[in-house]
Amino acid sequence: MNILLAMIPAFFWGTTYAVTQFSLPDWPPLLLGALRALPAGLILLAMKPNIPKKRDWGILFKLGSINIAAFFSLIFVMALTLPSAISGVGMISVPVFAMLAHWMVSKTQPKTIQAIFGFLLIVLAWLLFDPGSISLNPLGMLAMLGAIICIIVGSSITKALGSRIHWWSVLTWQLILGGGILAIAAGIQALISPEIYIEAFHSFNLTHGLGLLWIVILNTVLGYTMYVWLLQRMTVVDFTFGGIANPIAGITAGMLLLGEVFTPHQYALMACMLLCSLMPQIIGLIGNRSTLNKEQRASSISDKR
Repeated sequence: MNILLAMIPAFFWGTTYAVTQFSLPDWPPLLLGALRALPAGLILLAMKPNIPKKRDWGILFKLGSINIAAFFSLIFVMALTLPSAISGVGMISVPVFAMLAHWMVSKTQPKTIQAIFGFLLIVLAWLLFDPGSISLNPLGMLAMLGAIICIIVGSSITKALGSRIHWWSVLTWQLILGGGILAIAAGIQALISPEIYIEAFHSFNLTHGLGLLWIVILNTVLGYTMYVWLLQRMTVVDFTFGGIANPIAGITAGMLLLGEVFTPHQYALMACMLLCSLMPQIIGLIGNRSTLNKEQRASSISDKR
């Protein structure tokens, strides 16, 4: 049941790219990031008011800068420059980059099964993103790489916090601080290039409003709240299975909202990438259950004696 619940935030996150291209195609990424983060953070603060301790402001500001300000900006650059399906599928390579980062920085050697499927994922991504078979915006690809780095660095900082700061405070204040940074950056950009902001506000319509509501309420408030709530009640491995809904939502939303169509070969590569991203967790889960069953049988035999 928890895995099904984990699919809900993953699904909404996967729709970000198509919903943005469909409803907010000409809006600046900095403005979109600010409008996604700051209202969501304030709503969460109103739901459960809290003020961080003085010693925690520094780390929260750092998290807000990386997890929200930088990450949200890059996500919206991806959303406006890459096909929705490619953005969704490409982001499942995060574990591979995290594995390589831990290997190089912490000298933590990956498990054999992780290395095998990580290598296969890289090969499949190379085939899928081959310029000879699909035309992709270089800026969008760089934004994807930057977003992946933000996830790895931000997750490492969050993990290092442990239980020092309550998860609700971390969630709320990184959104508020990150949204504040984006709002300032958007304000500076508006002073330098006011035309795109004037056009965005003058042409505001129902489609724009519904797109913003989807991104703020469903993708952020509901999505992030469910994410941190579920992580208190299930393992990271189990939560990973729910994450399969992210790229599937990206592919489906791209087809329905944007009319994105790929060749059967490209869809096959996407499906293989999804499978490779899940196989280490599936094999690990099977191994853990097998070990547990053996221990239970051994305990049962011992008790009978």
